[in-house]
Amino acid sequence: MRAPHGNQSASAIRRVVTGEARDGSSMLASDVLVEPIEVTLLPGVAFFKLWGADAMPALPNDGAQPPSRDWFPPQGGFRFELITLLPDAAHPPSSASADAEAMARKLAETDKLLPGLVGEMDPQNPGMHRTDTVDLIYVTSGRCVLQLDGGAKVELKAGDTLVQNGPRHAWHNPYDAPCGLLTLSIGVPRVGMTDNV
Repeated sequence: MRAPHGNQSASAIRRVVTGEARDGSSMLASDVLVEPIEVTLLPGVAFFKLWGADAMPALPNDGAQPPSRDWFPPQGGFRFELITLLPDAAHPPSSASADAEAMARKLAETDKLLPGLVGEMDPQNPGMHRTDTVDLIYVTSGRCVLQLDGGAKVELKAGDTLVQNGPRHAWHNPYDAPCGLLTLSIGVPRVGMTDNV
């Protein structure tokens, strides 16, 4: 997505936010470029944290950015994000003898830049995870495969939508082009289950 001004990064995404004053008048709150978050653990994957809040907002709202620390929202919160998945072939397989110290550094970096992401992943089944969210997803470009726990798979392509109601899942891109996923995640309660991996 191209930045609005010619001298700025083409990898950034423009985010325009409106608001409303207490007297009801409309206002332009901000117009900024959001840079991707990239981590060495997942080379080439771009995470855009576009907006979010840890509690449901109320109106009138002046458009100030609310706090939202972790990548996934808590109950009652939400996240608006774009993730670009590189083709699986772009990720070299990790060696069993990989340097444990280097891996620890990569995990620490990921936890710093994308808090809470690593903690939701199943260490025995890389990429598989379950979050207490309802995710509304639109595929902006490319193709990918959603794999559910138990082996069910579905291919999604540009223009497809997905309503994901909290299952264990993983994402794969076995194709030759990146895949963009625009996501609105809503934090919801999970009743009667204790395993969150």
